[in-house]
Amino acid sequence: MIEATVEIPTKDGKTTTFITHPERGGPFPVVIFYMDAPAIREELRDMARRLGTSGYYVMLPNMYYRAGVMELGPINPDPESPERKRMFELMHSLNIPLVMEDTRGLLAYAETQKAANTKIIGTVGYCMSGRYAVNAATHFGDRVKAAASIYGTHLATDQPDSPHLAAQKTKAELYFACAETDIYAPQEIIEQVKAGMKGSNNEVEIYPGTHHGFAFPKRPVYDRDAAERHWERLLALYRRNLVN
Repeated sequence: MIEATVEIPTKDGKTTTFITHPERGGPFPVVIFYMDAPAIREELRDMARRLGTSGYYVMLPNMYYRAGVMELGPINPDPESPERKRMFELMHSLNIPLVMEDTRGLLAYAETQKAANTKIIGTVGYCMSGRYAVNAATHFGDRVKAAASIYGTHLATDQPDSPHLAAQKTKAELYFACAETDIYAPQEIIEQVKAGMKGSNNEVEIYPGTHHGFAFPKRPVYDRDAAERHWERLLALYRRNLVN
């Protein structure tokens, strides 16, 4: 496997981006991996590597670069802790237009790379970034063929760019993996997403017995069986849609 960490120019600066892809057989479909709120860490790089070994040019950008933040380190679970408050502050500093602008920069960079096929793109977003993965499919609909939200948040809002409305705006196949117990995406929100996907070939799947964050090996809520199921679903989604 090839690995690199590069500074990718954006409209607002440069985002440090971890890239991994196979050594042979390219160019590879591009997968943009949008991080969760606790920021870049080795856990996410390992997940990017796992994706890359399946035959993709994976890009994991630091989404907090505007604040000059790369890694947050361990997050204290206490809601009143300075670390957790800082994480939420950073998370709320982002929005869909900003992240779509960053995505434009990522794709512009990938277009210069022989190993990347930017005509075929998949996205995945965890936690705060589920909505960004889905919006990439509506904003770059000519290239994004598949998008996955893994226990995403803000999936049904009163805004026109709400993820639950995305089926009307993209031909990409969408997949929503949802935890059964999730204070950030309660059942009533999931029902709105299901209603929005009705009549399409998109899927909203609830993972029984799980909590928000179940796919991350370093989290106390990690559920190995559910995490492996999410990998199976994600890779099958890409196999169906990211075809050279």
